Amino acid sequence: MLYQLYESQRALLAPFSEFASASSKLYDHPLSPFTHTPLAHRISAGFELLHRLSKEYEKPPFNISSVTVAGVEVAIQEQVAVTKPFCRLLRFKRFTDEGPVLDRMKAQPTVLVVAPLSGHHSTLLRDTVRSLLQDHKVYITDWTDARMVPADVGPFHLDDYVAYVQEFIEYIGPDVNVISVCQPTVPVLAAVSLQSTLGRTVPRTMTMMGGPIDARRSPTAVNNLAMNKSYEWFENNVIHRVPVNYPGAGRRVYPGFLQHTGFVAMNPDRHLTSHYDFFLDLVRGDDESAESHRGFYDEYNAVLDLPAEYYLETIKTVFQDFALVNGTWQVRGQLVRPQDITVPALLTIEGELDDISGAGQTRAAHDLCTGIGKERQFHYDVIGAGHYGIFSGRRWREKVYPEVRDFIARFAPSSAPALLGDDRVPADEPARPAARKAVARARRSAA
Repeated sequence: MLYQLYESQRALLAPFSEFASASSKLYDHPLSPFTHTPLAHRISAGFELLHRLSKEYEKPPFNISSVTVAGVEVAIQEQVAVTKPFCRLLRFKRFTDEGPVLDRMKAQPTVLVVAPLSGHHSTLLRDTVRSLLQDHKVYITDWTDARMVPADVGPFHLDDYVAYVQEFIEYIGPDVNVISVCQPTVPVLAAVSLQSTLGRTVPRTMTMMGGPIDARRSPTAVNNLAMNKSYEWFENNVIHRVPVNYPGAGRRVYPGFLQHTGFVAMNPDRHLTSHYDFFLDLVRGDDESAESHRGFYDEYNAVLDLPAEYYLETIKTVFQDFALVNGTWQVRGQLVRPQDITVPALLTIEGELDDISGAGQTRAAHDLCTGIGKERQFHYDVIGAGHYGIFSGRRWREKVYPEVRDFIARFAPSSAPALLGDDRVPADEPARPAARKAVARARRSAA
C-alpha cells in the first residue's frame, strides 16, 4: 500500500515539478522580460530548487566517451558483454589508431568492478571506472532495478548474486582482477572462495573496498539498525509489492524511495545545507558550483528497488548471523571456505571517516583468507576519506587509485609493460609516419 501511495504522490507532484522548471527558466532566460524584474535571480533559483526537490530521478548514464592512455586520448564504447535477468555485465571498450598505444592497451590488466546492489545504480562508480580505464580493460556489473524485472522471471536470492559473480569471473578468464566496492565485498569473497574450493577459475587479485566483511567490528548506524531489528521486522516494515505501472508488478521489493529516505536521514543537516548552498550559488551566478551540485544529486537521488529475498537474506547472513566470519555460510549447499583461497593476492581499503563500513570490517578479510601468503596481502587506510571518498572524488584519484593500480600491476603477467603506474610510451618507440596510420587503422581492435 505504501508503494502505491508513493506513486500517487509522485504523479501528483509531476506537473508542479514541470511548472517549477518552466518558471525558473522564465525568470532566467536572457530573452525573457521577466529576467529584468527585481529579485529575478532569487525567484528563478527558488523555482529550480523546488523543481529538483520534487522531480523524479532516472538512472543517469556513465557518459564516459574518452580517456587518456599514455598521453593519448582514446575513444570509449560501452558494450553489453553478458545479459542476465537481474544484471548486465558491461565492458568499456577502448579504441585508438595509435599503434604503440594500442599494443600497450592490449597488454594491460583486465578488471572486473563489482558494483553494489544496495540502492544506487552502478553509475555511482563512474569516477572509479574512468580512472581505471587509463591503465586497464574494464568490466562492471550493472544491476537491474527489480521493479523492471517481470515477476514471472522468478526471485533473486543472495546465492544468485554469488553465482552471477562466479559466472562473470569464468567469462572474463583467469587474468581478471576483481574490485568490489562496499556491499559486494561479502558475496565476492564467497564467489572466489567457492571457485577455489571447486578448483575453478579464480581472479589474479582481489581488491575489497569499504565492505562489511565482519560487521561486528566498529559497528556503524547502518550496522546497528540491521543488528538490532529482527528479520521479521524488516520483512513486515520495509518490503512492499511493485505497483501495476511497472513491468515487475507484484514483485516483492525493498523500494528505492525507502532506501533514499534512509540515506538522507543519516545526515539531514548536511543535505539541508547543501541545498541552501545550491540556492545561493544560483543567486550569485556561480554556475560551476551549481552544476557540481546537480551532478552529485542526479546520481545520489537515482535509486533502484532491491529484490526482497536478496535484501532479507543479506540482512540475515551478513549482519545478523555473521555467517561468513563464523564459517557457517552455505551457497547452494556448498560451504563458503575463504581459507581455500590461495592464488589471488588481496588488497583491502578502508576510509578513516567511513560511517557506513566501520574501521576493521573490510580488513577482516585477511583473517579469513589464511591460505594467501602474507607477502601477497596488503591493506591501505585512506586518511581523511569517508565512505564515498575511497572510490570517488579527489582522494580516490590522488590517493586510492595509485595504490590499486600499483597493486594490480605488481601481480600482472610479466609481459605487461609499464608496471607500477608508468603511463609513458617507451622513449625508444619510433614515431609512426602518417602513411602507416592506415595499417594501424586496419588492425584497430579493442583493449
